[in-house]
Amino acid sequence: MSKSNSHVLHHFVDSEQQFEASKLGMWLFLVTEILFFGGLFVAYIVFRAWHPDLFIAAAETLDVRLGALNTVVLIASSLTIALAIRAAQLNQQKHLLIYLGSTIALATTFMVVKYFEYTDKFAKGIYPGAAYTYTGLEHELASVFYSIYYMMTGLHGIHVIIGIGIIAWLMFKARKGAFTSEYYTPVEITALYWHLVDIIWIFLFPLLYLID
Repeated sequence: MSKSNSHVLHHFVDSEQQFEASKLGMWLFLVTEILFFGGLFVAYIVFRAWHPDLFIAAAETLDVRLGALNTVVLIASSLTIALAIRAAQLNQQKHLLIYLGSTIALATTFMVVKYFEYTDKFAKGIYPGAAYTYTGLEHELASVFYSIYYMMTGLHGIHVIIGIGIIAWLMFKARKGAFTSEYYTPVEITALYWHLVDIIWIFLFPLLYLID
């Protein structure tokens, strides 16, 4: 096997076949992720249909500005990860590192904003389930909304953290010159994962913060 094809595993015929197999595998994984989040979206729809007034009142306690900021941050990160793919395709190693680093920085910003949002709620006694002690929203099922909120945003946050770790690994490999115009499969399939993380938040933001 030539040096240029050293990344091709022995059970693949060539680089293109390996790329297509990897991409298909990622798409199948993303389908399972959509199904995973789908259960939470169904729970949200059911409880909101049962208690629309509660969800409207509870949404008013969320900080729309912070939610909007995080939406902009994640949309920007989708752009930077897409530019990272382009940089790899053009053998622009420096730009590849810059765009991957920018994606990590934006993802970290998202988590920092979410940290401040969570701590503010915890300080007010807005916890999920039986730990709920907030007196600003008088409703016997108020904790239901916040339980759904924490489950959906918390699970999404875990995916963001996982994405940060994977992109950091990409940067480590990129510094060693692992990705070129002939081989950038890990960058592209990671970008697919990251785009899904962004899309999920684009749904979460209006469902949780913009209820009216």
